Amino acid sequence: MSIDPQPADSGLPLPTLNIPGLPADFVWGVATSAYQIEGAVDADGRTPSIWDTFSRTPGAIANGDHGNTACDHYHRMPDDVRLIADLGLDAYRFSLSWPRVQPGGRGPANGKGLDFYDRLVDELLARGITPWATLYHWDLPQALEDAGGWPERDTAHRFADYAELAAGRLGDRVQHWITLNEPFCSAILGYHVGCHAPGRQDFRAAIRAVHHLHLGHGLAVRRIRSVVPTPAQVGITFNPAQVYPASTEPADLDATRHADGMGARIYLDPVLRGEYPQDVVEDLARLGASLPVEAGDLDTIAQPLDFLGINYYFSDVVAAGDGPGRPVTVPRPDRPVTAMPWEIHPQGMTDLLTRISRDYPGIPLYITENGAAFDDSVHAADADGSIQDIDRTAYLADHLTAVGRAREAGADVRGFFAWSLMDNFEWAYGYDKRFGIVHVDYETQRRTPKQSALWLRDAAGATRSR
Repeated sequence: MSIDPQPADSGLPLPTLNIPGLPADFVWGVATSAYQIEGAVDADGRTPSIWDTFSRTPGAIANGDHGNTACDHYHRMPDDVRLIADLGLDAYRFSLSWPRVQPGGRGPANGKGLDFYDRLVDELLARGITPWATLYHWDLPQALEDAGGWPERDTAHRFADYAELAAGRLGDRVQHWITLNEPFCSAILGYHVGCHAPGRQDFRAAIRAVHHLHLGHGLAVRRIRSVVPTPAQVGITFNPAQVYPASTEPADLDATRHADGMGARIYLDPVLRGEYPQDVVEDLARLGASLPVEAGDLDTIAQPLDFLGINYYFSDVVAAGDGPGRPVTVPRPDRPVTAMPWEIHPQGMTDLLTRISRDYPGIPLYITENGAAFDDSVHAADADGSIQDIDRTAYLADHLTAVGRAREAGADVRGFFAWSLMDNFEWAYGYDKRFGIVHVDYETQRRTPKQSALWLRDAAGATRSR
């Protein structure tokens, strides 16, 4: 599919293409994840992941949806890469399916599974697009969950084995590696809240999972560096909470400290400082949980990194709840929301990026996800069916402007990956929520670039031409 060089006229004003603060060499990309787009869940030796299992749990996913077909990217990959190229973007962040690469999470690599990622990488490079590979975007092989999952220490070692297999095959061409995507979601939403796979509700297990995810990250960094030629770039992606106190009352300030500790510092500190925050350790003890740290773990976790990925969608105002360790979010009805419904607050991104640069200096930052779900509809007046998603276009423009402000304040932010390339399986929301800059008709699998895609293309071009 080729893309019309001019955006369709929606009759509504488009945001400016001139984003202050972004340099000509700023990286412009899009992101996806394997389970959300690939489909082909039983093709070529792939075994079930925890999301395959969770999707079969009655009531777990909206409308009983699942990723069996998703966007059928496994069979349509060349056309999807062509879409990225037609948008003139620099980079594509994708994830590898662990159970496709290493069925069951143990043993040798699955050649047919890795062949798919071989073809993907070659297709990207042939079109001048830099591949950014994420090793883990939540699709733990079900066999490893059956053995205890991330709460068990052995899973960290299995992840390191898988990382070495993947990097050993692709590392001659892939120079940007992300170990984990949002370990907060894997641990807390998967093992404590239970709204993500594997759907468990055990706080102590979730805290053990936090540490073993960190350990798996550190072990994987070592393995990647052992098999990928320099100058490989290795990092991790977090979604650190950006929280503000509801008032200056001591109870609200302490609730904010706790929320920041559990949503941000418990991830940032061990990876970037080699220690867990003492106040978080004390909070966990009061809640009857502990991090299962063994001798040498923190040195392993704190491997030198080349960059830090940051995913940002919204911020929170928090107040004291009904007990210690139970902060509550205070709604702000005066602010607009997305279809999730998440509050739209670009200033939170500026504050987060400048805070991380101040508290953890010296590491380059990339926005590895930012985007919004809105209730898109195909504009009947447009012969090509173009989607006039002015809300998403404005959201991306406002958040890229927030990145520019952070850079002007000293944050070393080097790139931005829009979430997502295309509408896809949105986890527990199924196919109800659309984040894509490209519309997907799930009945026909037809892809249609939205106004946001065309604006992103033109904004990238305007920035490069400075």
